[in-house]
Amino acid sequence: MQIASLLFDRLHTAGLSDVTAVEPVEGGMAALAGLATRRGGPPVFVKSFVDVPADDLFAAEAEGLDVLRERGALATPQVVLATREVLVLSVLRARPAQETFWEQFAHTLARLHTSTVHDRFGWERDNWLGRYRQDNAWTVDGYEFFARRRLLRWLPERRVQAALDERDRRALERLCERLPDVLPPRPACLAHGDLWAHNILATEEGRPALIDPAVSYTWAEVDLAHLWCSPHPPEAKRFFDVYAALTGLDDDWRARMPLIQLRQHLAVIAQFDHDWGAAQQVRAALKPFRR
Repeated sequence: MQIASLLFDRLHTAGLSDVTAVEPVEGGMAALAGLATRRGGPPVFVKSFVDVPADDLFAAEAEGLDVLRERGALATPQVVLATREVLVLSVLRARPAQETFWEQFAHTLARLHTSTVHDRFGWERDNWLGRYRQDNAWTVDGYEFFARRRLLRWLPERRVQAALDERDRRALERLCERLPDVLPPRPACLAHGDLWAHNILATEEGRPALIDPAVSYTWAEVDLAHLWCSPHPPEAKRFFDVYAALTGLDDDWRARMPLIQLRQHLAVIAQFDHDWGAAQQVRAALKPFRR
């Protein structure tokens, strides 16, 4: 079935009978997406999957958007509708290619991370990272949380087992055992959870706005690592300098980004047949932990 027809039918089934057309949009890695034209209102953004993996997937994403806005004072799209099969949101703009935008975003993200410090790691319920459930069971130890719920949880997945050999898996386990030695202690805070440049857009007024969250209380550097290690435009360089100054990052923060980004690389391997070099990045980061 064509993407436009599938999204159109699901919108009508969900009760948005004034939708007259859907134009597919590209850019997402896992979901189908489109812009829907309506007779009775402004266009809306719609998101779905061919086979929706769980009843609560879009409800969890809608909650994440609301939480980032309400607890973190971030701009996010308004949730128009969230059902089992579709998520419907207000439309955002593409972000401007300006250093000043990224500097503003540095202030926005630093405020989120420094104003939402929490005494535990986790979330009120499990949610989703792409098509896979994110385990958010509460934990007081950040190292244990990151090891068990963000790294080792990927090892049983079929594609991860195929991509990593026994030496790779043992190296990951050794890293998890040594996390307190290689990463400085950090408090939990509210984090977006899937923060790469593709998920940063803009409001009508040009303010930074975020989409596609996988929220939890975790290390702030989970967000930072995803931005640093994934493709970002040249004008984003200013973001890292400003964010580091605002949050008091030490001079060694760049060196630990590949270790923290392992969580995202493993998630990519688990979800896609083509991993865009993620397995190679995992092996490179784990090289010091091989025997």
